[in-house]
Amino acid sequence: MITSHNIYIHVPFCVSKCRYCAFFSHACSNPDWDGYTKKIVDEIEYFSRKLGKIHIPTIFFGGGTPSLIPSKNFSEIIGAIRKNFDVAPDAEITIEANPGTLDNTRLTEFCTAGVNRLSVGVQSFDDKKLKFLGRIHNAHDAIALIENGLNRGIRVSADFIYGLPGEDVQDIIETCNKINKIGITHCSMYELTIEPNTPFGKMNLDMPSNETMADMYIAIGDNLKLPRYEVSNYALVGHECRHNQNVWDGAPYIGIGDGAAGRIYLNNTWYEELGAGKMFQPMTDKARAIERVITGMRTMRGVHIDDTIKKILNIEFAKTHPDVIMFSNDRIAATNAGILVLDDLIEKLVK
Repeated sequence: MITSHNIYIHVPFCVSKCRYCAFFSHACSNPDWDGYTKKIVDEIEYFSRKLGKIHIPTIFFGGGTPSLIPSKNFSEIIGAIRKNFDVAPDAEITIEANPGTLDNTRLTEFCTAGVNRLSVGVQSFDDKKLKFLGRIHNAHDAIALIENGLNRGIRVSADFIYGLPGEDVQDIIETCNKINKIGITHCSMYELTIEPNTPFGKMNLDMPSNETMADMYIAIGDNLKLPRYEVSNYALVGHECRHNQNVWDGAPYIGIGDGAAGRIYLNNTWYEELGAGKMFQPMTDKARAIERVITGMRTMRGVHIDDTIKKILNIEFAKTHPDVIMFSNDRIAATNAGILVLDDLIEKLVK
């Protein structure tokens, strides 16, 4: 019986909407933080009644821009989680932050409330590229926030976007070299994806070719001094994002807040859940197993092959394609070559 769930809390507010962003978020100059906090606390209490005082190993505040939350509201939310659930003494508590929204004083307040991992949305060290992306900060702001976090002794991660119009392999090598010098132990490297309902989606951008994108991806692995542990994530051993690892590995998690999604395990049944009470419906074992393959195959450690995974896995295909798929103990994972064709690989792997 599963008595542990991770928690994801969505903060949908931003200072402004970035030109590439397709996430559920709103540009809002003066959010009703007290009203938002009450809704979040109400959801926390609801799931406490539904699931009991379950164990919580990780809490992740994503967005949007969670670093905009007033510290008193953040503390109230953390307090409600601790009151209603059994939060692990060493729980990983992450907050996503955009440079320019978190000064020294507020960072101190967040850390006092329990934050021990900071995820900084840097995206680029080039001010012109930041402006093109629609970011409100500059490279100096980003480096300052990273250094503030490192100086406090908390774990710091940074997000970057590559594959912008006009970029080439040398550009990503230079980015990797700058990341190496900063001394962070975790970063995420995301390929720029043009979503249709975004400002970029309405522009005729001259994007790098698929071949150039693949070369950039390979260059990241060759030049970044952090090993890849998931398709887009790199970290020193022991510095991986525990929250994401748990979710990718198939652990249950509660999605709280408008725009959040969760996977709840209750009375031997998996439930698909959306925050703010928008959905709570049972899933079939097959649907959940397919999800686990999709998320697990993105990681370097792959998918744990249990009885439910065996039922939907094309083992014959896996065994006859050692160039793209490898077995290790009770897990199946993609090789370096397999990662480059992962979408096609998963489609053939699931029956």
